[in-house]
Order: sequence, then C-alpha cells, then structure tokens
Amino acid sequence: MVPYLFLGFAGLLIATALMVVLHKNPVTSALFLVLSFTSLAGIYLLLQAEFIGMVQIIVYAGAIMVLFLFVIMYLNLQHDVEKGAQIAVRRGIGWMVGALMLLFAGLIVRNGGFSPGPVQAVPPSLEGGNAQAIGRVLYSRFLFPFEITSILLLVAMVGAIVMIKGRPAADGAEGEKE
Repeated sequence: MVPYLFLGFAGLLIATALMVVLHKNPVTSALFLVLSFTSLAGIYLLLQAEFIGMVQIIVYAGAIMVLFLFVIMYLNLQHDVEKGAQIAVRRGIGWMVGALMLLFAGLIVRNGGFSPGPVQAVPPSLEGGNAQAIGRVLYSRFLFPFEITSILLLVAMVGAIVMIKGRPAADGAEGEKE
C-alpha cells in the first residue's frame, strides 16, 4: 500500500510542480505550489518523518505561501510586453535545460540511482524525540545557511516591492511618483 501512495504523491508532486512553471497566472501558480508542498508533506509522512511533514504544511504551505500571495497581489502584475526574439530565446533556453535535465535523469536511472554509501541511522533520543534532534542540528551545524535563507527571502520581498514602486501605474491614478 505504501509504494502506491508514494507513487501517487510523487506523481501529484511532479504534475503540480510542472503546473507551477507552465501556468501564466501567478496566483494560480502559487496555488499549485501549495498543492505541491502538500504532496511533498505526504511523502514525508510516508517516510515516517512526521515532524518535517507537519512543518512542511504549516510553514511552507501556510505561512510562506501566504507571504508569496500577498506579494504577488501587492505587486498587481500586468502582462509583460515581449518581442518575438525574447520569447524565442526564452523558449529555446527552456527546451535546452529541459533536455539536459532529462539526460541527467536518464543517466541516473541507467546507473541504478544515487549511491551515497553506507548511511548510519541516528538512534532516536528518549528525551525530546525527533523535533529536538532536528532543532539541535538545525541551530548548531546549519545555523548559518538557515539565517542566510531567511535574509535572502526578506531581501527578495523588499526588492520586489521597491521595483514595483518605481514603475508608473497603468491607470495613472495610483503609484505615481511624487
């Protein structure tokens, strides 16, 4: 039963991730990203990583996506005006990257997948459980990358708001420079 659920969640994850990239409406793409995060949480639950699965739903599908949707709606994105050459270059690069990814996936499958070597499982501690062990590793060994990621998200959001404030409004009523 678990392999079938895994394949179902994996198929849903791939399909929704493709819809995030291929859909033209940013709000719809963000909602597909929520579904993608939720299917990833289902995979975590199947792997008996309950804490990470619940954090995936609460933090990413909840808080981070609310932030993304807020920024998308705050920016009030209009249609970009693109020339024929820009579209052709973007599509060409996209097809090349996609073909390269398929080539790498084929090589991985042909070679039997990744072989990271012997992995020793960490015995669960009787005190605190899985959440305490994750917290200990996250805030000791991975503290710097964790903080860099949070600063990067903040800078991206502020940069998007600053960029949109410099753009003249479409109707001429709001967002004009004073």
